[in-house]
Order: sequence, then structure tokens, then C-alpha cells
Amino acid sequence: MQDAISELERIVQALEKGELPIEESIEYFQRGVKLSKYCSKKLDEIERKITMLIEEEDGNIREEVFALKEKDSINDEL
Repeated sequence: MQDAISELERIVQALEKGELPIEESIEYFQRGVKLSKYCSKKLDEIERKITMLIEEEDGNIREEVFALKEKDSINDEL
């Protein structure tokens, strides 16, 4: 996933410069969309696997599935 993020960053930088021919810009944009969807899917998978250990007042430990609050979701930023 780190490779996908790095490539996506390079694509964004290239597009922000505005120096690419239109056809190449479209190809970069399409590749960026695919990478963004891939990263989002991977993050969702990772999120489903994360569990938190919560210590209760009585000292017992329980597991709870980690869930992002809506405002913290990476999907809101994409």
C-alpha cells in the first residue's frame, strides 16, 4: 500500500504543476483514481481488523472492534 500512496503523491505533484499534455494528464488522473480507490479499500480492510483492548472500571479487559468516527474517516477527505 505504501507504494501506491507514493505513486499517488507523484501523480498529484505532476498534475499540480500543470505542465503535462492533456492526454497524459488524463492518463495520470485515471491512474490516480484507481490508486485512490485501492488505498481506500485497503484502509477499510485494515480498519475492520483492528481491535482495541479496553480496561473496564472493575479491572477486566475486553476487546472492542475499532471504528473510526465519521468525521475521522479518510473517505471524507477523498
